Amino acid sequence: MKFGQTRFKRLKRSALKLSACAAGFAILAFSVGCSKPQVAAAAPPPAPVLVGVAEKRDVPLEIIQIGTVEQFSQVEVRTHISGELTGVLFKEGDDVRKGQPLFTLDRRPLDSALHQAQGDLARDQASLANARTQLSRYESLWKEGVVAKEQYDQVRTQADVLASTVQSDMARVETAKVNLLYASIASPIDGRTGSLMVHLGNEVKANDTGAIVVINQVQPIYVTFAVPQDFLAQIRARGKGLLVTVTINGDSRGPITGHLQFIDNGVDPTTGTIKLKAIFTNADRRLWPGQFVNVALRLQTDSGVTVVPSESIQTGQAGQFVFVVKADDTVEQRPVTVIRTQGALAVIQQGVTPGERVVTDGQVRLVPGGHVEVKAGLNTAPTSAPAVPPVPPVKAGS
Repeated sequence: MKFGQTRFKRLKRSALKLSACAAGFAILAFSVGCSKPQVAAAAPPPAPVLVGVAEKRDVPLEIIQIGTVEQFSQVEVRTHISGELTGVLFKEGDDVRKGQPLFTLDRRPLDSALHQAQGDLARDQASLANARTQLSRYESLWKEGVVAKEQYDQVRTQADVLASTVQSDMARVETAKVNLLYASIASPIDGRTGSLMVHLGNEVKANDTGAIVVINQVQPIYVTFAVPQDFLAQIRARGKGLLVTVTINGDSRGPITGHLQFIDNGVDPTTGTIKLKAIFTNADRRLWPGQFVNVALRLQTDSGVTVVPSESIQTGQAGQFVFVVKADDTVEQRPVTVIRTQGALAVIQQGVTPGERVVTDGQVRLVPGGHVEVKAGLNTAPTSAPAVPPVPPVKAGS
């Protein structure tokens, strides 16, 4: 009995030791599992951006509008006499010079009318000469008392009537000669012809309401446009001669220069704008009547101002700002004061100095102090239209 109790105690002690070992292993495993070293979070990659460089340059103050090209002058060619159109001496769309023959009419009826008028004039001149001879004779007889005064008065009246008839005949002769001149129609201006409204062989009527052809003078040429009345005082202060440049959509040959020629005498009350007109030499015929063009009226030029690309300007709750890229390729959010925007440039009063790099694309990913990666080969500097020298005035009719 004693031996059994002793064995039971030994087994109990072994079980307790096994339980303690198992518990120790569990605690050790838990401790090892919970004590893994933590890995530090990776820094975000640099944000790719495009940049531009702040520069100091001369920037013109320009009013940008849409304008319409107008011919310098327009003539609707009509005929002053009726007759058959016997000659068309040009082709539609030809350039013609002043005095160049354009049309001829049938001269035969006109020649006949002239000959008839000349014949009537010769006959009546002969009758007038005879009447004046008789008048001289009757005047002598009346003074001698041979004929009555009534007879003398009749002869004198007849001579006066014939004198008036001769004057009328002379006028008819001159009219016939003028009509013969009208039988040949010449261009009254230098210009370009349009569509031919009456073709060879048709009958034309004197002073018809329809034109035979329309001629537009396109050298020089006008561009009309309207600007807000707020600029009227500045425009009037500088007067005519302000530089005007136009560009044509789809034309890569650059701007065309002219100068202000006309300021309208009133502001349009419905739009609050004033109509202006600029004149251009149009030597290369790039401007065409009825064409829409982009117009820039230069009021002044600001010299030595700081400019940045306009796309670098951002707007936040505190106002306008730019992201400046520092030497270590981190960005700084910098508040700026923008005087005005001219095309692709923003004129800066303060906030950026020339030579500093500003972000022009990719701002949405940026935070102050963050790193950036400037895309290779895509750095851009501010661009603007090239300086355009003034042009000499264009004289009307040149």
